[in-house]
Amino acid sequence: MRVRLDLGYDGTAFAGWARQPGLRTVQGELETGLARVLRLPEAPTTVVAGRTDAGVHARGQVVHVDLPRAAWGQLPGRSARTPGESLVTRLAGVLPPDVVVVSASPAPDGFDARFAALRRHYAYRLSDRPGGGDPLRRHDVVDARRAGSARGRLDVAAMDAASAALEGLHDFAAFCRPREGATTTRTLLRYRWSRTPDSAPAGEAGLVVAEVVADAFCHSMVRALVGAAVAVGSGRRPVEWPAQVLASARRDPGVTVAPAHGLVLERVDYPEDSRLALRVLQARARRDDEAVPHPVGRAQQDV
Repeated sequence: MRVRLDLGYDGTAFAGWARQPGLRTVQGELETGLARVLRLPEAPTTVVAGRTDAGVHARGQVVHVDLPRAAWGQLPGRSARTPGESLVTRLAGVLPPDVVVVSASPAPDGFDARFAALRRHYAYRLSDRPGGGDPLRRHDVVDARRAGSARGRLDVAAMDAASAALEGLHDFAAFCRPREGATTTRTLLRYRWSRTPDSAPAGEAGLVVAEVVADAFCHSMVRALVGAAVAVGSGRRPVEWPAQVLASARRDPGVTVAPAHGLVLERVDYPEDSRLALRVLQARARRDDEAVPHPVGRAQQDV
């Protein structure tokens, strides 16, 4: 049976989501934990909504995993808890503290964590406070100077205008690290910047925050988009520059890839249950079409 897991993680000490020999990864920790609590002879394989790079965090990551139905049914034991509640509780006892599964439930028919996803929502947080950011937020808020800004406050209105011009269906090759056989065409549904009020609670006051939403992302895309916006916000580039870079369809050495730790996967949107299977078919067909001339290639979702 297929199970949906919703989870969050602090990416600071991970080499990214995807399992890699000899490295600590979120996928590796989760699959090892699942095998342990379910007493499986081999670790099950998880499929994730959006693979994240080293240092990137998630608050609303989604995974599916196919498990033996008998193992799922045996989870509650003699307790009155549901199998999903029991799995969450048991995983909390074996997973490291920087990975938390918040819910587990039988997936509806046709569900695929990756291909059924409609939208992936990311946030990127910067601090341009002269003396540096809140030290308690150093793992998820980037000092703007590390993202390519000079000292001084960023022009958030200019960043917002430059970023809004990138929304829509485009080839984002200029903002992606190329991978053979992988398309760089994406629909950027929303890319906007705002500043949180100085009256906001401690830790959130005065942050410069990007909201980035797309159907999917290619490798390093969000962090490169952030770097381009910071160049505008710091006055080093005009508002029109990111759109000019996009139109060139080539990597521009002027685009700095922002540090990973400011990026958080906030949530993933899916269609209603009755449309899940259709969404998966459409997504797979589009990826296959866009992968030409490398038919085996698939779109990457690393950010």
